[in-house]
Amino acid sequence: MKLLTALLAIVLGVGGIVVFFWALNGVVERFLPERWRETARPWVFIGPAVAIVGLYLLFPAVDTIRRSFLGARSADFVGLDNYEYLVTNPAVRSTIWNNVLWIVVVPIVSVAVGLAVAVLADKLKPRWENTAKSMIFLPMAISFVGASTIWGFVYAWRAQGQPQIGILNAIWTGLGGQPVAWLNQQAYNDFLLMVIMIWLQAGFAMVLLSAAIKNVPGDTIEAARIDGATEVQVFWRVVVPQIKSTIVVVGTTILILVLKVFDIVLVMTGGNFGTDVVAHRFITELINNRQNGRAAVIVVFLIVVTIPFMISNIRRFREQEATR
Repeated sequence: MKLLTALLAIVLGVGGIVVFFWALNGVVERFLPERWRETARPWVFIGPAVAIVGLYLLFPAVDTIRRSFLGARSADFVGLDNYEYLVTNPAVRSTIWNNVLWIVVVPIVSVAVGLAVAVLADKLKPRWENTAKSMIFLPMAISFVGASTIWGFVYAWRAQGQPQIGILNAIWTGLGGQPVAWLNQQAYNDFLLMVIMIWLQAGFAMVLLSAAIKNVPGDTIEAARIDGATEVQVFWRVVVPQIKSTIVVVGTTILILVLKVFDIVLVMTGGNFGTDVVAHRFITELINNRQNGRAAVIVVFLIVVTIPFMISNIRRFREQEATR
């Protein structure tokens, strides 16, 4: 019965969609003047998708903006109080500063590592190239929570005199140092958390950049070598300019992902010791503090910050399409 129900659902679902679009197309063909048909027909097919996007994306966004002007229970109008909290609260300012560090460090280092691996692996034989790339790409299959758990064992700390199960402390104490609670050190604990994100995203950057490098015309590289350019000059003056658009897209994609990251902070430190980020602050305000209005204004802040990068990606995509 379960199998029969599943088959009926597939047949009726797919068949219903086909009949739905066929009927809409018939309405256009039968009732609209011929000069309007070509304009209306694309909207027949993309209209339902646009309506669904509007319902599930635009409406929640607009409702979130509305709630950002309401109080803790989304009942009383409080004006700009939540926005004032976002700007003036010291803990929130520290959180935003941490996010700025993440935005600057993680995309740049991830792209740099991915580009380096893509270039170096390209020099290997195909068999070893595939092996090396697979090893770098493997962390992409791990969730943020899983990766944080793995790195938790790397940064683990125990008091002096106890066995150090953390790899980093085991090495440090083996060299004669004292055990260090790495994630408690505000001077560098943010960067230790960023290492996890870089470890996860370097494989993504490598795959796309490797494909871009392989599409660089060999004629331009050979011409540069004939003109006496060194391999370093070929890379920076011939290869990089031709894959610049891919570098920008990869960096922007990772940057947007960084703005949404909260899993790593939640698992590793819970936002303590000066490691909080904006997305995790949203969880704290919404669930722990029961402050719906403050949580909403944080989401509005993320939307405003993300929009310019999305526009940049769209413009870059259009430029690429125009040059084809």
